[in-house]
Amino acid sequence: MEGSMLRGPIAIGSDSIIKMGAKIYGPSTFGPGCRIGGEVARSIFFANSNKAHDGYLGDSVLGEWCNLGADSNNSNLKNNYSEVKLWSYESERFEKTGQQFVGLIMGDHSKCAINTMFNTGTVVGIFANIYGAGFPRNFVPDFSWGGPDGYRTYKFTEACETLHCVMASRGQGEDILNLNS
Repeated sequence: MEGSMLRGPIAIGSDSIIKMGAKIYGPSTFGPGCRIGGEVARSIFFANSNKAHDGYLGDSVLGEWCNLGADSNNSNLKNNYSEVKLWSYESERFEKTGQQFVGLIMGDHSKCAINTMFNTGTVVGIFANIYGAGFPRNFVPDFSWGGPDGYRTYKFTEACETLHCVMASRGQGEDILNLNS
């Protein structure tokens, strides 16, 4: 859209929208069907993921069908400038990355509410729904529903119902999921 500011290299997939006033720094990649606003730097968005409003996202990777609420932000640099650790699914603990700049890593179909704040090197699994005041943990497991005050398990049937609604809102998913069978 008019008024967006882009500094490449940037790849923008088909049917993606960079909203008015967005500030995008490369290298960044936006898959097909993304909605991007606010400030984004050195990040990768897979298909149909959204950060449509103000807020900062840097050095991050968002899977497919993710959504960041308005004014959500992440930190991509620790205050002491030290090496960032990330959750390792293989070792089931935090591991050194060898990197000074690492933001949010978010799995497919995960979402967060408005004003969510992610610490440096936060890993969010698939089908998570994050909300509430304060910072969520640096590792949010798959199918988590909640925030700093605690999490419950996001039931698979609930996740599938949401998946169906979200995909249908974009005219997709009719052949992928039939909840009546």
